[in-house]
Amino acid sequence: MNKVDQNVLNNSFTYDAFRSYVTEALQNNPEKLQLTADYLPYAELNEARLHRLDKTLNVEPEVAEVMENLNKEYIWLVISESWCGDAAQSVPMLNKMAAITDKVDLRIVFRDQNLDLMDQYLTNGGRAIPKLLIVNKESREVLGDWGPRPADAVQLVNDYKAEHGKFDEDGIIALNKWYTKNKGQQVQQEVAALMTDIDQ
Repeated sequence: MNKVDQNVLNNSFTYDAFRSYVTEALQNNPEKLQLTADYLPYAELNEARLHRLDKTLNVEPEVAEVMENLNKEYIWLVISESWCGDAAQSVPMLNKMAAITDKVDLRIVFRDQNLDLMDQYLTNGGRAIPKLLIVNKESREVLGDWGPRPADAVQLVNDYKAEHGKFDEDGIIALNKWYTKNKGQQVQQEVAALMTDIDQ
């Protein structure tokens, strides 16, 4: 079973620290984010999206009950990047879930600064993010993982690629509409189910 290196955890961010780091960088020093010119607009778009979702997302009562009744202590280590649209849609919900309980410590690391870690959790051979690692807080063993998208979002992307031969800007618009309509429900339900299995 894989273990997360303590140095990775030492260099990780809390959710609030990650948000502050990215916001400050976008405002004053975009070079800190190590983004190409093509990716910078996506990071700026995600700032507005995150600001909205932090205010509007809510954890369902049955999911809150799962989080409140966890038996063991965990680190939720999220591999992410400021430009990632899927991360901007899902990570705020993970933060809301983690905030319910003192049994979960949510931490975030930048993918491109942790490729050794990322490459242990590829999706169909790709470095797809966000990727949530459920880590035993004491042993640092990875007990499970989730991501980069909820099941219905994965299906939407696959169907779009099958129909159009690629996933383009119209596909991204369709995916974001799905996220907006779903309001984080599938993210929290899937992660809560995973936690229920792990916490036995």
